[in-house]
Amino acid sequence: MVFERKMLTHGDPDDEVVKNIVIDPLETIRAKCEQAEHCVHYKERLEVCEARVSSRSNTVEDCTEELFDFLHARDHCVSHKLFHNVK
Repeated sequence: MVFERKMLTHGDPDDEVVKNIVIDPLETIRAKCEQAEHCVHYKERLEVCEARVSSRSNTVEDCTEELFDFLHARDHCVSHKLFHNVK
């Protein structure tokens, strides 16, 4: 299912040009889920880890665990909301 939004471009009002912009509902729902309380916690942990790792010049640490935790929480939220948009 694809949603379309019509947008007018700037220019001469007599020459209104309408463009169709395809909006992916998955991206919209992901953005909303990233703002959810349980996802914000994991996103903060990921950002702290990334800051810690990037501040060191020689480290074997990576943020794989934090990334997977964040993606799991976000995708769990998305899975509950996405299929309400599918016909």
